[in-house]
Order: sequence, then C-alpha cells, then structure tokens
Amino acid sequence: MADAIKVLLVDDHQVVRRGLRTFLEVQDDIEVVGEASDGAEGVARAEELKPDIVLMDVKMPGMDGIDALRKLSELANPARVLIVTSFTERRTVVPALRAGAAGYVYKDVDPDALAGAIRSVHAGHVVLQSEVASALLSQEEVNSGQGRGVSLTEREREVLGLIADGRSNREIARALVLSEKTVKTHVSNILMKLDLADRTQAALWAVRHGIAD
Repeated sequence: MADAIKVLLVDDHQVVRRGLRTFLEVQDDIEVVGEASDGAEGVARAEELKPDIVLMDVKMPGMDGIDALRKLSELANPARVLIVTSFTERRTVVPALRAGAAGYVYKDVDPDALAGAIRSVHAGHVVLQSEVASALLSQEEVNSGQGRGVSLTEREREVLGLIADGRSNREIARALVLSEKTVKTHVSNILMKLDLADRTQAALWAVRHGIAD
C-alpha cells in the first residue's frame, strides 16, 4: 500500500491496540505500521517508522500522551497526532491540544468515524469530536477569545477560516487572489494578535470561536 496513510498505535492496553489494528487493517487506504505501549516507546517508534498519523492515548504509565506529544513535535518530520482516549475532562483536552494534537476523539467513537478522522487529520484538518468542542467552550474562554478576535481585520478572519479548513498558504493565496507573501504576512499577524504559536493552534481557535465550521 504505497499510498496508504501510515498509522502508529500508542496505547498501554493491548486489547485496545488489537481492536484498533483489526478495524484499521480492513481499510484500503490505511496501514498500521507499528504499535507502542507508552509515550516513550511511541516517540522512539515514530522516529524509526516515520508514520503519517499517530493514534495515541493520553493517560499511560511512564511518559504520558502530553509529554509524548511535545517530544514528537521535536522530530525532524513530525507525524500528526490524533488523540484517542476515554478522558473527557477539559484539564485533559486543553493540554493535549496545546501540546500539538491535531485531533481529539473518544474511544467509543464509531469505527467509521475514526477512519474518517484519520483521513481528515492526514489531509491537514483539525478534528474535534462534538463533545470535545463543547467541553472547550466555557463562557470564560469564549469571552476572552472574542476580545482578542475583535482585533482581526476582515481579511485576517478570511485567512484564519481557510487555515482552519486545512488550506496551505498557496491554496489560500489562490482562493483569495493574493500573493503567497501577502498570505504569510496575514498568517504572522493572526498568530501575533491571538498570541498563538502555530497554524494548528490557530485552526483550533477558529473552530472554538465560530470562525470555522
């Protein structure tokens, strides 16, 4: 499967890994390239196998998913990480997203929806199960976010919406009939005004505050 999405499974429960592998191996466009039972092993296996996507739990013995996310982001060609967990509290969700997760779903997610989430994350999108998005939208966050969002120009809001849709700078430039240099300037201004570190955080911010679907 030369063009298949390469997936690494990181979970401390063997039965969970077995279940995920069994389902994913029947998908024509997804290939499970390896497994790991904790965060440290997951980082090592990711460096060795160079997967496209890492499916990872949050709570694991030793190095947990949050620390593993930070380590994975330091690799030369980091995989995109989709958190698959049973933990629903904001105190777990928010650190995972801030550490660089590209998506967050629960272990009881419908199998077909999980496959769809893998494909979506691989395509550059941010995936949040509806319950996760609801957990993030406390009134305090909405209020503070809206305050910062007011400083964005209309063009910056358009660019931000396209970032949340997973578009590259080149694709945004084509969509808005701008030069790539101008788009890069808009992206830099957006990150500065919203006090965000990267495009993934910007996409998440846009989803949380209604600028993107």
